[in-house]
Amino acid sequence: MGSPPKDEKRDSFDDAAAVEHTSPLCIPASLADLTPDALSRLGRSATLKMDLLIVPALCIMYILNYLDRQNIASAKLASITTDLKLNAVQYQSCISLLFVGYILMQVPSNILVGKITMPATYICAAMAIWGVVSAATGAVQSFTGLLLCRFFLGFVEAVFFPGALYYLSMFYNRRQYTLRVALLYSGSQLGNAFGGLFAVAILKADGKHGIEGWRWLFIIEGVATIGIALILMLILPNSMSTVKGLSQQERDWLVWNFEADQGQRDDKNELGGWEAFKMAAADPKTYLLMGTLHMTYVAATVTSFFPSVVSTLGYSRNITYVLTAPPYLLCVVIMVINSVHSDRTQERYWHIVAPLIFTTIANIIAISTLNTAARYVSMMLMPGSFYGATVVILSWVAGSLTQPAVKRAAGIAFINAVCNTPNIWSPYLYSHPPRYVDAFSVNLAASVLAVAFATATMLYLKKQNDRLDNGLDTRASAPTAQQQAAGFRYII
Repeated sequence: MGSPPKDEKRDSFDDAAAVEHTSPLCIPASLADLTPDALSRLGRSATLKMDLLIVPALCIMYILNYLDRQNIASAKLASITTDLKLNAVQYQSCISLLFVGYILMQVPSNILVGKITMPATYICAAMAIWGVVSAATGAVQSFTGLLLCRFFLGFVEAVFFPGALYYLSMFYNRRQYTLRVALLYSGSQLGNAFGGLFAVAILKADGKHGIEGWRWLFIIEGVATIGIALILMLILPNSMSTVKGLSQQERDWLVWNFEADQGQRDDKNELGGWEAFKMAAADPKTYLLMGTLHMTYVAATVTSFFPSVVSTLGYSRNITYVLTAPPYLLCVVIMVINSVHSDRTQERYWHIVAPLIFTTIANIIAISTLNTAARYVSMMLMPGSFYGATVVILSWVAGSLTQPAVKRAAGIAFINAVCNTPNIWSPYLYSHPPRYVDAFSVNLAASVLAVAFATATMLYLKKQNDRLDNGLDTRASAPTAQQQAAGFRYII
């Protein structure tokens, strides 16, 4: 549905428990006799039960996804480059090649997620496989072996993030989605925050059984990933009808809550995979949103080198690991606050632009000085600002590329795949410590361009809403006829 009048906007948790009663979709018979208060209580109960089942599981998955991907940064400080005789370019290549596999697999995988009846099982199975690849990295003996492991790790890990974004969009409407994406994304930030601390603990095993500490890092984190994946496979529902612990009345409310916002129900058989991709690729919104997210991700590439950047402050290895945690913990707080407020106000543009202004400031500071205090302030600002914007952009993507459902899956993956391409070339920018002038200059320009793309997206969606108000928008990129009849409007 469109944005409600300002005085009717409620907290995102309230919106999770109350659907506009003016929805043209018929209320289920099991809910028809409930008073508004009873309906609200039922909605809160159903949403909370679903949250407790889905959100913590996805958050744990993302923590492990990020740990298994980013532990090479901790391994570098633990002498992996020395033991494998890697030069700077070879190490950078091992980072960048992961994203080649990551990019190649995203679109076909997410189209599959949008079509199959057991998406959660598929995502968990992929998690177990990337755990195997991560553990196997602990046995590599050469640059070639490390390079191959990193490529296949990215190839399998590609299933998770776009798959999780689509998976959340199967259960939560646009009034609920941004907060859940922020909670999902907090998994990656917690992985960043505590990854270094985990590394400190694991690296104490250095030399045990004749195995180097960095090898233990890959082995232990990989094995943990496999075990948790098998457990979560038994927990995560594959559809609303398989959410455990709900009454039939609660299931009816969840379906009604979702369909009232979308204007129609998801139908996996509505469109073929190739047709879905072509529809997403022909939609102007895809490229405007892609530009916004792409530039934000360019600014965020510093996270792949965060331990190395923090090490330029001049502290010991263990203190460096500890200092990487506070920026990511602050990031989690900022993401949740920004997403809650965005859902409450049903506004996206300013919740993207405001954080990106702080990204710009942080990069200006990083370029301008080597003063320890100032530089650490810039590092505190960076993750919270660009990831605070990211979670709202991702919600904008899922809420604007709505139906058909398989188009939404294809569009999410297409955008995320293209937007991860900076991870292929950006490692080569981080080669002139301690200032990293090239890297921070590119990040600064990207943060400014992200604001420009967000502005263009906002203006385009505003124009589309005006056309819908006047009954003019009947193009292929518009909402479906059923959605238009239900009064669908883009959230701006």
